Amino acid sequence: MNEASPGMDETKTRGRALVRQGSLLSLLTLISRILGLLREMTKAALLGTSALSDAFSVAFMIPNLFRRLFAEGSIAVAFIPTFKEYLLGDKTKSGERDLRDNKDSAREFLSCFFTFLTFFVTLTVMAGILVTPLVIPLFGIEDFDETVFLTRLMFPFLAFISLAALFQGILNSLRVFAPSGFAPILLNIATILCAYGLSGYTKNPARAMALGILTGGFLEAAIQLPFVLKKKQYFFFTGLKRAINNPGTKKVLRLIGPTIIGMAAYQINDLVSTALAGNAGEGVVSSLQYSLRLQELILGIFAVSIGTVLLPDLAEYAKSGRWDIYNDRLVSAMNIIALITVPITFFSMSRGENLIRLLFEAKSFDKESVRLTLSAFSFHMPGLYFIALNRILAPAFYAQSDSKSPTLAGLLSFAVNIALAALLSGPFKGAGIAFALSAASAVNTVFLLVFLRKNPCIDVARALKSAIGYTLKLTVFSAAAAAPVLFLGPRLDAFFDGKSRIASQGLPLLLTGLLFGITGALLLALTGDKQFRSILKLFSRKPAR
Repeated sequence: MNEASPGMDETKTRGRALVRQGSLLSLLTLISRILGLLREMTKAALLGTSALSDAFSVAFMIPNLFRRLFAEGSIAVAFIPTFKEYLLGDKTKSGERDLRDNKDSAREFLSCFFTFLTFFVTLTVMAGILVTPLVIPLFGIEDFDETVFLTRLMFPFLAFISLAALFQGILNSLRVFAPSGFAPILLNIATILCAYGLSGYTKNPARAMALGILTGGFLEAAIQLPFVLKKKQYFFFTGLKRAINNPGTKKVLRLIGPTIIGMAAYQINDLVSTALAGNAGEGVVSSLQYSLRLQELILGIFAVSIGTVLLPDLAEYAKSGRWDIYNDRLVSAMNIIALITVPITFFSMSRGENLIRLLFEAKSFDKESVRLTLSAFSFHMPGLYFIALNRILAPAFYAQSDSKSPTLAGLLSFAVNIALAALLSGPFKGAGIAFALSAASAVNTVFLLVFLRKNPCIDVARALKSAIGYTLKLTVFSAAAAAPVLFLGPRLDAFFDGKSRIASQGLPLLLTGLLFGITGALLLALTGDKQFRSILKLFSRKPAR
């Protein structure tokens, strides 16, 4: 019993620290997503849903897809769990002792992985620039030459953002989250400033925005490096052969091998969906991007923040065999995701047109642009819960160094998405492609839960029972809260019609949002909802020092 007390105290302290770090990261992510939304508003104002807008969307998407493969995929799946083993040292169970031979093993691993990543990404950037003219015709974009130019201009963004992801992985492994949360803010600020500041000096505003993307990618890496060095995590270039033969690099490559297949399928998924959208008509690609930006605003604030903070600790609990804490954290995270996403989905679908017109309707973004974006948004939002849940379930596998299971789930959902998108893009255009993504996300969630059952230490039955019951409850409450919004909304729209865009769209949105929020909060309070009470306590007391 005496030995248990320090562990319990450590767990409580770690929990309070995670709450503080998670709250700070969510705040920074909120700022970043708002600026990201402003970036899309800038794009909407300057480009609308024109052929030039489609060209920019495709040009930015291509290096961005590789970013997910080399940066986000490798860091989350393989680097953090491996680097965590070096940091834990002999606190973990025996095994893989060659990874921890001496105090310099972590520095050696960082240097080798840094060398390997830099070399591989550089080759990819060079190859991407060369083959761009062969790839662009697949998307059916009207302005071929401009799309090729923009793609080549933005391809080096992949190199900057890959280094930024590596620095983020190092800092997150050390439970330092703020610099990584602040980095995307610089990307969005740089893009917005360049879009307006350089448009007069470039052939078109799309090129100015592309220069902003490049500048922002460099700043994302630059802002995190001093914090990495402050933590005394030094690394240098080594020989390529030495880098590849390093035990840590080999372990990362073994872990990421299956993930590369899954991520490649995911990228092909995006490429095929974009190609289908490009051939469905002018403006469909851009309208899907605007819709996804609204969805990602919510997703990034909460789901990504929770997943980022959760992964390092889940990895430690799995390595040390503390499965009770592991299960508690997983169940709590799943319920929090439901509490956030289900109500927001109902409100967003009931007032989607107000939201889109408020944020995007200006200059080049006309009524047809609103119609196209709303049709996609109405089918993107039902998938929000599943996409967010997948961001929580995937780290549960990565923490166990299991990258095969989420890869297989991703491949199966990829097949569903492509089949549905191909079937529905013709008759329903952007709405059909959006529905395909939502349906595939739900399929992915189902398979992740099934595969999670392979580990007898994870109480999937408890997590699933809690998630289903809580989600059904929130669905009923959200529907009840949406009823007065559906009744009052059209009347508020008519009352404010004819006024400025902010007044005619913003005020009805604000008033109905308050009505929805108050109604939902009252229902949660009256039923004594535990998650809701926990959030109230979090905001009503001072953070522990």
